[in-house]
Amino acid sequence: MNSAPVAVRRRSGTFPPPTLETLPVAVTANVARVRARTRSTIMAVVKADGYGHGAVAVARAAVAAGAGWLGTTSLAEAAALRAAGLAAPILTWLHPSGIDAEAAAKAKVDVAVGSVDEFGALLAQAAPATVRIHLHLDTGMSRGGCPREQWDDLLRLARDGQRARRVRVTGVMGHLPLADRADPAANAAAVAAMREALREVRAAGFRSPLAHLAATSGTLTDPATHFGMVRVGAGLVGIDPSGSVAMHGASRLTAPVVHTARVGAGTPVGYDGAYVTDRATHLSVLPLGYADGIPRELSPRAGVEIRGRRLPVVGRVSMDQIVIDTGAVPVPVGTSATVFGPDGGATPSVHDWARWAGTIPHTIVTGIGPRVKRSTT
Repeated sequence: MNSAPVAVRRRSGTFPPPTLETLPVAVTANVARVRARTRSTIMAVVKADGYGHGAVAVARAAVAAGAGWLGTTSLAEAAALRAAGLAAPILTWLHPSGIDAEAAAKAKVDVAVGSVDEFGALLAQAAPATVRIHLHLDTGMSRGGCPREQWDDLLRLARDGQRARRVRVTGVMGHLPLADRADPAANAAAVAAMREALREVRAAGFRSPLAHLAATSGTLTDPATHFGMVRVGAGLVGIDPSGSVAMHGASRLTAPVVHTARVGAGTPVGYDGAYVTDRATHLSVLPLGYADGIPRELSPRAGVEIRGRRLPVVGRVSMDQIVIDTGAVPVPVGTSATVFGPDGGATPSVHDWARWAGTIPHTIVTGIGPRVKRSTT
């Protein structure tokens, strides 16, 4: 192993911390792109803290751009939007803590009901006001929603609950299991199931409920799936799961160089010496690791942008740090590196990081940890 001397430049002073910057202007542009492809009402789905971009910031930008509804996972997420002053209609449909009828009525939040048992538990509560509900049909996902064989029972409960003024049916929903294929033929069964469900809902006496089936991929690729409303979540922050429409990245992750060193050829880098330099070079350390959302398993192509150059990540990703090979050019401590962003050129995108990690862009943007500072431009 080469034992050439190593020149080290250590951390000096303080620098801006690793920061995830949300770009509302990109959310605005993405809503406009969706609007160009549908006449239906747009629901901006801001679950998982707005796909990691900040639920309030994304919701405000989407509503200002024309989104008519907001969507969340839970009543707690919906309540946070209400507390921030957002008055748009909100639907929540996953209910990880169950449906709190009183909280839903108080916050004026619609809730989806996807099983006979869930509906029975809702009706058993003493709510002070009528709860607005969307009937959720399983249209092919088998991971939620009412099974087709129990749909008549769900309609009976809905009819009884509405007569007693305990609930008001305002919508019917389902999910597209194959929309990411960007093939309308793959969506046909779910579309047919939704149309049949709507006929039965109307036959049961419910007037013109708002129907919604499509998420981002269906919205962008198949008008037959749109019905009265479309639910757009990933698309708000620049991700089209179908890969068919270019969207605008809505965040930028930056971090300062906190340590630099000049090393010789044959120098092992990181745990287990999994990478060994093949020449004399300079190494820079960024204070981000897998605890902050940097995927631990990366291809050798992974890199970041520093001063207009894309430079490779070398060695194993640590819990708190990654090492960058800057080649013949030393990078001063305090220099800002862009891990991902919408800028193009040398700057990697979240799609690049997803490819390098063998995953989907959603996991990159939602995985950024709480140690990373958040900001909104």
